[in-house]
Amino acid sequence: MSQPTASTVFDPYAEQPPSVWKKHERWFWAGGIFFFTILLTVVSFPPFNAGEFAYAFAVPAVLWAYRRPSFKLFTWTLLAAQVVAWTLVLSWLHHVTWLGLFLLGPFVGAWVGLWYLGVWWVVPRMVGRQTGLRILAMLGLGGLWVLIEWTRTWFLGGFPWLPLAASQWKQISVLQIASYTGALGVSFVLITANLGFAAYANRLFFENLKGFNRRSQEFFTAMFLLIVCLTVHIRETVNRGHYTTTVGRVALVQPYIPQTVKWDESKAAGILDVLESTTERAARTRPDLILWPEAVTPYAVKGNASVQTWTESLVAKTGIPLLMGSVAIESAGQADARWVNGAFVIDPVVGLQSSSYAKRHLVPFGEFVPFRAVFGWLEKVTDVGEGDFHPGTSTTPLLISAKSGIFAVSPLICYEDIFPQLARESVLSGGEIFAVLTNNGWFGEGGAAHQHAAHSVLRAVETRRPVIRCGNGGWSGWIDEFGRVRNEMTNKEGSIYFRGTATYEISRDSRWIERPSFYTRFGDWFVGVSLLLVLLGFGSVAFALPAPAKSAAEDDSAPTEA
Repeated sequence: MSQPTASTVFDPYAEQPPSVWKKHERWFWAGGIFFFTILLTVVSFPPFNAGEFAYAFAVPAVLWAYRRPSFKLFTWTLLAAQVVAWTLVLSWLHHVTWLGLFLLGPFVGAWVGLWYLGVWWVVPRMVGRQTGLRILAMLGLGGLWVLIEWTRTWFLGGFPWLPLAASQWKQISVLQIASYTGALGVSFVLITANLGFAAYANRLFFENLKGFNRRSQEFFTAMFLLIVCLTVHIRETVNRGHYTTTVGRVALVQPYIPQTVKWDESKAAGILDVLESTTERAARTRPDLILWPEAVTPYAVKGNASVQTWTESLVAKTGIPLLMGSVAIESAGQADARWVNGAFVIDPVVGLQSSSYAKRHLVPFGEFVPFRAVFGWLEKVTDVGEGDFHPGTSTTPLLISAKSGIFAVSPLICYEDIFPQLARESVLSGGEIFAVLTNNGWFGEGGAAHQHAAHSVLRAVETRRPVIRCGNGGWSGWIDEFGRVRNEMTNKEGSIYFRGTATYEISRDSRWIERPSFYTRFGDWFVGVSLLLVLLGFGSVAFALPAPAKSAAEDDSAPTEA
């Protein structure tokens, strides 16, 4: 008789092997955080213009920090995500240099990514603490973000391209506090919103709290800051139509000269023909002023007699003053002759005016070679040539006489409008209108032009001065002192990349004529506040007593026996 054999019976009480999720949970978290951080960061900025995601781009990473991941995994995941994200954001650089893209993108990404080191250290230590300490710690992280953005304005010459506030250039309600705090204050509100949303999500989904205990004071604090922004927006913009006054009509000439032919001597005559035909077309609209973009003529308008004569003749024929961007030779023919990239006024009667503006902040490896004794060899692989451009120092506005009156115009050349301190200095010297003359033809038809234009919106709100932009191939248009894009120059297909002209009527809010904003007067005072918040927030976390441990009875998530 055969013996009975044991059959395999499922025992629900036996220990089961871990699921794939449990076994590799930390890697799933890392992969998800990596992907969503890149995605949300990139789409927050132009040209995607999904600024709403700027309120949530850091939420996945902060939420992960609440789960206490290892320092190594968290740090490398977020640094890598920011490096990839910023390389994608700056991808238009490949039109100029692939080397520059793969150096600058990772550098900016790693610099911004330093903020996540603070997140890893602070966020887990906020759990279970008193309300005041948690809020202070959150504000400290917001202050850390501000300090990191601020250092980008000056470190190694500065490259403050796309601060977090620039994501809101199409949603200007939150921007109005910039007239008090600068764009850094807007970035503070946005990053605090991310921290508030993450704190609320953690209490809802991971702390297993019930009823009113699920409330998040961090979230309410972030909402309070947003309400402050909206209150300022309403107070600053309500009934502004009653204060609108017309300044004059300005025509923008967008010649759309390809960068590949811009300095080709064989193409010089053709470039001048394009400028002449488009300018005459603009003049037929009878504007008070005509604008040309940066470095628009193939030769220096000052220091080259033939080009100066040609330009003066064209302006005399139109009878309309011209503000143009051009390279120039100061003290031509003398031993101390030097090249500048500047803005010049051509009057129909006087001709080339003696007063001009020279670009103050030059592009490294584009207009000069820094530390030439060390990096001089790079002139062979850049467009600098054998000599450097020289920076200007004057901030005095250019006074342009027109039919409608005197224009006190402060030019900003190329990427100078990304530097808030340059705009402040210009307004403090009497500038009433900014004229951004730029040549984005270097960067193709990608996102560079829209990203660049976003900074003009920030400068307009900070200083309460309108900005008129004239680009070689876009973005051209004008922005009022509240950051609203009043006119964007596009063709019939809606593209900013084309050759043409447009004439716009420029207006001002009379309340801000000859009146500096709070930010213009006091500058980056909010940086000091942010430093104080960092010291208080990080210090309170570092020196606070450990959070009390929850008992099983107090903790709904603790296991209980059936």
